[in-house]
Amino acid sequence: MLTRREFLQTGAAAAGLLLPGAEVPIKRLAIIATIYKYLSHAQHIGDRFLVGYPYAGAWQKPAIKVVSLYVDQKPEGDLSGERAREFGFQVYPTIAEALCCGGKELAVDAVLIVAEHGDYPRNEKGQILYPRYEFFQQCAEVFKCSGRSVPIYNDKHLSYSFAKAKSMVETSRRLDFPMLGGSSLPVTFRLPELELPLGCEIEDALMVGEGGSDPMDFHALEGLQCMVERRAHGETGVKAVQMIEGDAVWKAGDEGRWSKDLLISALSRSDTPLGMDAAESRPEDLVSSGQLPKLVANPAAYFIEYRDGLKATLLMLDGALQDFNIAARLKGVPAIQSTQFLLTPIPNVTYSACLVHGIDQMFQTRVAPYPIQRTLLVSGILESCLTSKFQNHQRLDTPHLDVAYQPPARTTFCRS
Repeated sequence: MLTRREFLQTGAAAAGLLLPGAEVPIKRLAIIATIYKYLSHAQHIGDRFLVGYPYAGAWQKPAIKVVSLYVDQKPEGDLSGERAREFGFQVYPTIAEALCCGGKELAVDAVLIVAEHGDYPRNEKGQILYPRYEFFQQCAEVFKCSGRSVPIYNDKHLSYSFAKAKSMVETSRRLDFPMLGGSSLPVTFRLPELELPLGCEIEDALMVGEGGSDPMDFHALEGLQCMVERRAHGETGVKAVQMIEGDAVWKAGDEGRWSKDLLISALSRSDTPLGMDAAESRPEDLVSSGQLPKLVANPAAYFIEYRDGLKATLLMLDGALQDFNIAARLKGVPAIQSTQFLLTPIPNVTYSACLVHGIDQMFQTRVAPYPIQRTLLVSGILESCLTSKFQNHQRLDTPHLDVAYQPPARTTFCRS
């Protein structure tokens, strides 16, 4: 549960502790990555701290100097040596050496962990076993030995294992350092700039996205979570989940288990409808005329039952669209509320700049702009949904997902 101190700190960060033009000391940053090559997450995020990033109509240069890098794998196209030579830092053979800059004690002011991409095995659920937890634990060991801790950003979900993810959050609290993680979806631009009122009553919510299980569904689930957490009384956790696939998804829609009206509203926000032709790309036609089963070869539905009674759905409809959109029905509001989480194209991918801005704020202020409990809960939702899939798509009770927290007073997405 988010403590009062953590909640107040989160709210202060969201309000903007760093004023434009304020003088701040240069922080020393260690980057810990699985790989560092073009279009990897480490390159997307790490390069922002090397050269800066566009934000709020101006070029931002963080008051941060990258002083060390650890790379677990160096595939073809590796950029680690090239970046080190260009920007004057060193690539170290171990995580401990990177954090200590070759010495015996912690020598940096912040740590960026990006354990995404690279050649790693999968488990029976299809999860890629990225060593996020292992990287984090090695950093925490340096903190303990040095008697000092610094902020950590951990890219995407905390771990494929909820038990490991929970341990990471507990370690950050025990060693007293701020921690941030998660997807770029909660912080990217929204079309339109929808912010659900804090304390609203949500009757139903549906997220629709594209991509396969494990890495893309985390993005979609955290996009959903950053919206529904704003309901009355805040987040109290998840009671049960179920994941179904194939024709069972369309049958569930016909039976009213997920709302076709919400799906139509969500699809209406898409910039990438993939209908059979232009006329058949209209959202109402895709849903009502039977076109979706022709477009989507492997549909998946994630059903999430929250402890306070809310039920929400994620539909992964690869083949029908190429973006992420949400729709929700609020009590007392006649119109369905919907928006698109805008993912801008390569090479600039400015949504990663929105993410880096929040990371930069935390590194400078030691205050996370939104609670790590959001990412912890979504990490657990994803693992449980994939367990449901592995166990013949059964509905699973999730008493362990009793993660409670309050969202930031003001949503931290990028505004134009």
